Amino acid sequence: MSDEEKDQSKVVGALARAQSLSQQERSAIARKAALSRHRKDMPKAIAEGILRIGNLAIPCAVLDDAKNTRVLSQNGFLKAIGRHPFASGGSGSAIDDTAPFFRAKNLKDFISKDLERSSTPIQYLPKNPTSGAAGVGYGYRATLLPDVCWVYQDAMTAGRLLKSQIHVGQAARAFLKALTNHAIDDLIDQATGFDDVRKYNAVIKLLEQQVSDEKLTYARMFNTDFYRMLYRLNGWPFDPETTARPAVLGHWMNNFYDRMTPGIRKALHQRVKRNSRGRPTEKLTQYLTDDEGKKRLRELTEGIMAIGRLSSGKVDFWEKMDIAYPKFGAVPLLPFDGGLPKLRPPQNSISSESE
Repeated sequence: MSDEEKDQSKVVGALARAQSLSQQERSAIARKAALSRHRKDMPKAIAEGILRIGNLAIPCAVLDDAKNTRVLSQNGFLKAIGRHPFASGGSGSAIDDTAPFFRAKNLKDFISKDLERSSTPIQYLPKNPTSGAAGVGYGYRATLLPDVCWVYQDAMTAGRLLKSQIHVGQAARAFLKALTNHAIDDLIDQATGFDDVRKYNAVIKLLEQQVSDEKLTYARMFNTDFYRMLYRLNGWPFDPETTARPAVLGHWMNNFYDRMTPGIRKALHQRVKRNSRGRPTEKLTQYLTDDEGKKRLRELTEGIMAIGRLSSGKVDFWEKMDIAYPKFGAVPLLPFDGGLPKLRPPQNSISSESE
């Protein structure tokens, strides 16, 4: 069979397959192709969590667009106002001209044009590529939720809600009450400075969970592969038979601890014993609690190893680390002219292995 005959055969086969598909299947394939082209322009989630207000727990995210838009997941948003969590007849998330909670004609008098325009769902890429619908998240701007609740609250006060909408109005009223109480607490905390105290107490609680007052039995936390990776990133030859490490790696380890838990490096250094020259004679890891401290360090180390494998060198590595594990309270990495300052390779040995 000639190439021309093969091409013709492919065309015939494609046409036959297209004719065998239903209209719904053809539409689904077209949507998938369009979505694939559109994905590259979607904003990405740079932070995700659960917003808890009253008895509600709503998945939320902050996006990497110019305004760092805060979004609530579409399903969580609909649940919060007492609606079915799926946007289109229970079939899944969707982008529609009119939001499902604004379609009822009896609500039109309570909805401004600006509010209606702002109710279009936002598509974004979740941090977990397996989340959302086919890897795409659907959400609404966070500021839309109280606005929607006020629409139902005003309609309920005016006696304009239908019997089938009463439960939505009640859910909206409950949310507004919980939000008001929450907002008042936050305003008082900010006015009195207790907001800083609350954050400080949260950090202290974390440190109490992760740092031990007494030295615990030594457990090796950084294996040979970990150090081999650090040497590769610095362009140094690696000898697995020696435990002597370049002193500069001590700065690297301190940098890692600064990305683990706020204040944990300082807390650990305050606990270890030191010699007459001020150098630690104990391992920092000996003061990490077994249940929380070492667990958190293992999780961080696994992430560091994954980033290290993907990095071509130390500059590339630290840029990725600042994205995945930024230092607590640090500003984003700014570009240096000519790249990051270079560290000299080790001349002599230096320090014994330090963790």
